[in-house]
Amino acid sequence: MEMRTLGRIGPRVSAMGLGCMRMSSFVGTQSSTDEESIATIRAALEAGINFLDTGDFYGMGHNELLVGQAIKGFKDRALISVKFGLLRSPSGQMLGIDVRPNAVKNFAAYSLQRLGVDVIDIYQPGRIDPNVPVEETVGAIADLIKEGKVRYLGLSETGVENIRKAHKVHPVTALEIEYSLGTRFIEKEILPAVRELGIGLVAYGVVGQGLLTGSVGNDLPPTDLRRQFPKFSQENLPKNLEKASFLESMARRKNCTAAQLAIAWVLSKGEDIVPIVGMSRSARLTENLKAFDVTLTGDELDDLDRAFPLGAITGDRYPAQIKHLSAQ
Repeated sequence: MEMRTLGRIGPRVSAMGLGCMRMSSFVGTQSSTDEESIATIRAALEAGINFLDTGDFYGMGHNELLVGQAIKGFKDRALISVKFGLLRSPSGQMLGIDVRPNAVKNFAAYSLQRLGVDVIDIYQPGRIDPNVPVEETVGAIADLIKEGKVRYLGLSETGVENIRKAHKVHPVTALEIEYSLGTRFIEKEILPAVRELGIGLVAYGVVGQGLLTGSVGNDLPPTDLRRQFPKFSQENLPKNLEKASFLESMARRKNCTAAQLAIAWVLSKGEDIVPIVGMSRSARLTENLKAFDVTLTGDELDDLDRAFPLGAITGDRYPAQIKHLSAQ
């Protein structure tokens, strides 16, 4: 497995991380059984993927319990990144954010218990609350680092101003944010800023919720939760599929899948970037790992840049009711 250093002073991690969100009912129904999910996590660890990405609000703690079960006997192989702070009701309704210092430490105590570990490798607020100074949230994580309960500070889905404020309080190891051929807004300001500060980038959404895989069609059922996202609306989806068809045609020429090509593009964007790929079945693991075998020439990268400039995919990243949760 290819390894990369996460940030200037961060840990060595596998060049691809495993996103565990879909193994729990974060949005919609759970996409696999617990047994399948545990088998997938262990297969990933066996394959050399050591970076596991989870959140305490994925399935209201279910995801952390699942990861904890999966790493029993494999803890020395697993590096776990945990997001916290998003509040949910028993029915799954989003209730807001709580990243006040006492809440940070409370959430960490429960995560350590569910995961069955003595220390969380990377700990980060899932979002920043504009009503709580980021310095206070980060200060609480810095306290946990001093106590030996957390190893590294991370941030998620936030902009340059908050990144700089946080970094002054304690060095930020990684920023987790959406980045793909179809979502390139970070390239203008955020990516240059994290590179200046020596912060690693953890890219999620690298296959665009399936839009860049060739597996989505215009017949996406109205009940599919992706229909809530503007880029999957009845108006925007046909336009976006037409854009994505370029990726499929290039993939056919290169004898790989569109998903492998989309992942390979993110891998090519720099040694300081680690894509996390959401998988809940081990068959997907085998397929996605083949992205490391895909080499992109300079001409091919230029062709992809022309086909997928900033704004090529139509529609906001999040529905209007939760758009405030995304970095701009």
